[in-house]
Amino acid sequence: MFAVFKRARKAALTAAAALSAIALTACDPVAISTGPTINTSKPVPVALLVPRGSAQQGDRVLAQSLENAARLAIGDLQGAQIDLRVYDTAGNPATASTAAQRALDDGARVILGPVYAEAANAAGIAARQRGVNVLAFSNNPAIAGGNVFILGPTFDNTARRLTSFAARNGKRNILVVGGNDAAGAAGRAAIQRAASQTGVNIAGSVGYELSQQGVINAIPTIRTEAAGADAVFLTSTTAGALPLLAQLLPEAGVDPADKQYIGLTRWDIPAQTLTLPGVQGGWFAMPDQGKVQQFSARYQSSYGAAPHSIGSLAYDGIAAIGALVAAGKSDALTGAALTQGAGFQGAGGIFRLRPDGTNERGLAVATIQEQKVVIIDPAPSSFAGAGF
Repeated sequence: MFAVFKRARKAALTAAAALSAIALTACDPVAISTGPTINTSKPVPVALLVPRGSAQQGDRVLAQSLENAARLAIGDLQGAQIDLRVYDTAGNPATASTAAQRALDDGARVILGPVYAEAANAAGIAARQRGVNVLAFSNNPAIAGGNVFILGPTFDNTARRLTSFAARNGKRNILVVGGNDAAGAAGRAAIQRAASQTGVNIAGSVGYELSQQGVINAIPTIRTEAAGADAVFLTSTTAGALPLLAQLLPEAGVDPADKQYIGLTRWDIPAQTLTLPGVQGGWFAMPDQGKVQQFSARYQSSYGAAPHSIGSLAYDGIAAIGALVAAGKSDALTGAALTQGAGFQGAGGIFRLRPDGTNERGLAVATIQEQKVVIIDPAPSSFAGAGF
């Protein structure tokens, strides 16, 4: 367990450094970009920026998975022609900026990618000067806004889904528990924002240091604060504090049968998490698994391997671009078009881009019963044309 926390702490410090750097140059979080006009009777040039060439282990596989997923999506399009051109970023901001400028010089009318937040921010700045929008694979809202839209799943989206479900099921007083790191702070803030939007009361908030002893030291405070709550919302991951919290909280008298446990992250990965006593009956959110499995099977059949865990984001980006281009309008890739209320169908279900550059995804609410995942509120099949 302690080794897990050391890895988590290292990741948290890296994330915190990235957030600090991004804050200096993030794109305008309020104004929605316009975008270039396109000729929908001809193939539309789309640039795909992937982290091929970086020193980070696994980026080559990720880059190939993104490209494969994008090409799979192109094959599914009807009424739209896409001229996909792939550019390597080496996973760093300077190369990403150069790659974006090359793509624009080559005629790109929209940029899909890059993956990492600082690289996506750099590409966004380069593209903004040319009036082109960027659909990045990042999930970091710090870079969203202006001409940069993020496709990665966000804490805010998950928190809104779960707090709304909690309110409908009579759980209106929530204690928030999260680590004292960048991810924990972001998660707690997302839950607080979601609560204000869904009529849920935050009964308290407890942080803990990212170590085994730090979690142990926080247990008495969590137990005391939980007395005035009917649900405990945990931001921790299965690779971080969740296993320890799921063991210690019930032992301390915070009974999952009395206090509804809710998770901001997936509790079904890895599978052994399902055996923990403390997660039984807990709620968490996940994409439409029918859609996910369908995409994975088609990818496996086409490329002989499973897709990378975020490879499907490239499919989503092409699906959105293709749906807009197929409408035959020259303004198909403007900010107003990209943020249409009805959204798009992606590899994991419905999603739509928000005017602030973030996204909303249709998620299912799941629980764990007898060490198995059970869907208790299915993912929606459409946004029913609702606005923002």
